[in-house]
Amino acid sequence: MPQQRDFDVLIIGSGAAGLSLALHLGAHLRVCVIAKDEITEGATLYAQGGVSAVMDAGDSVESHVEDTLRAGAGLCHRDVVEAIVRHGREQIDWLIGHGVPFTTMDTADGGQAIHLTREGGHSRRRVVHAADATGRAIETTLLEQVRAHGGVTLLEHHIAIDLITTGKLGGTPDRCVGAYVLDKRAGQILTLRAPWCVLATGGVGKVYLYTSNPDVATGDGIAMAWRAGCAVANMEFVQFHPTCLYHPQAKTFLLTEALRGEGGYLCLPNGERFMHRFDERLELAPRDIVARAIDYEMKRLGSDFVYLDISHKPADFIREHFPTVHQKCLEYGIDITRQPIPVVPAAHYLCGGVVTDVAGRTSLPGLYAIGEVACTGLHGANRMASNSLLECLVTASAAATAILEERSQAPALPAIPAWDESQVTDADEEVVVSHNWDELRRFMWDYVGIVRTTKRLERARRRVHLLRGEISEFYANFRVTSDLIELRNLVQVAELIIRSALKRKESRGLHYTLDYPERDDTNYARDTILRAGDFS
Repeated sequence: MPQQRDFDVLIIGSGAAGLSLALHLGAHLRVCVIAKDEITEGATLYAQGGVSAVMDAGDSVESHVEDTLRAGAGLCHRDVVEAIVRHGREQIDWLIGHGVPFTTMDTADGGQAIHLTREGGHSRRRVVHAADATGRAIETTLLEQVRAHGGVTLLEHHIAIDLITTGKLGGTPDRCVGAYVLDKRAGQILTLRAPWCVLATGGVGKVYLYTSNPDVATGDGIAMAWRAGCAVANMEFVQFHPTCLYHPQAKTFLLTEALRGEGGYLCLPNGERFMHRFDERLELAPRDIVARAIDYEMKRLGSDFVYLDISHKPADFIREHFPTVHQKCLEYGIDITRQPIPVVPAAHYLCGGVVTDVAGRTSLPGLYAIGEVACTGLHGANRMASNSLLECLVTASAAATAILEERSQAPALPAIPAWDESQVTDADEEVVVSHNWDELRRFMWDYVGIVRTTKRLERARRRVHLLRGEISEFYANFRVTSDLIELRNLVQVAELIIRSALKRKESRGLHYTLDYPERDDTNYARDTILRAGDFS
């Protein structure tokens, strides 16, 4: 493969956001999608819940908007929420048109209708789903369509190292013009040039010791955008999913919120329910409240887990609605039709990210960001269930429209030097990378988790500063590897989370600190913005 390749649009990431954008653009422009693992590997594939959209005659856009604003704890941008929610049904129709097999139900007149479930924070049933494996249905269907299209180049096992900007090349005005990318299998570093680059890299879950996220969620897009000079917002708001399977032999497996939406309840090891002590909505309270309640009860009792129980529902109902969860739990000796499931919170989705508008535009010309990597203002201080896939689809569609409108103004691409490895050698001790990775994830879990204090955050800041120095030195002296690239990005993202958390001296949404337990609308009813130059 040549070391330099040119495209019209370079999409970094291959989940729902990246693939749907590729589908929108593939007929008009030369598009390349890169994925650092298998093309399907990412958060979308494992999303169980669904896509929130106003589909029922008894529901309304206004109701969906108000639910989202309430869950977002005063930080959602109403105009953004309205713009995204308004396009929900349109996106469901688009997915159906591409063959996504959503779950249906029989109607009174003998026909079929989309089945809607309900999840935390929603006042109505408005979650469109494909059993309990919605993300897999969307991801595999979109990939099939992209491959059938033929106009999109897919590069698997390629990890982006950094964005290339004209500013870094010594030119003005500054613009993103491509990325350096490591071909993990060949060990070759490519220069991919494009007048439009789109970050669709997903979230940051692997910065924590326990997470529902796949291994690829290492904050790459946020770190690259930050190094390119983009602002980030609301990085302190990390959502911890309340219910992940707790089992010594299981890699963290998320248990869909729809289990609670369909009547599952939380209980202590002695069988006692406890959510009534924390919120009148019980198990259907927003995720931050449920996660803190579980965390509180675990710490109070010294327990490693609590239970989620849906065994009181008919066995056929459970197997029909939750086949993936049922099968996975059976693999670990748990029959959810007869037994409660041991659960523990784990890092899930990030509410913040690279600052963008609804179409994914960043402050750097030529650079877009869509999906979880971006902060549009939809989520505020807490993501409401199943708004995430909706945002991916709506912003991808809007980004496609914006890029097509700009294509007549595409600038000539500058000459870009090849990646220079003349001054580096192969790493002599990979243990440095693995040790730092482990240390980072442990202190982030201990000090920057569900419940925080200023003292814990200060400890984390001191440790992340030392780690960043070590990793920067390692990066400067040795050839890059996939693990090193990810660790470099994770330590940068960790610092952004810590710095943002220290700036917010209140408790709101997903950010809860014992030092400032009350919400302060007078001083903090605003986004936490970090800009390049705020700290070195």
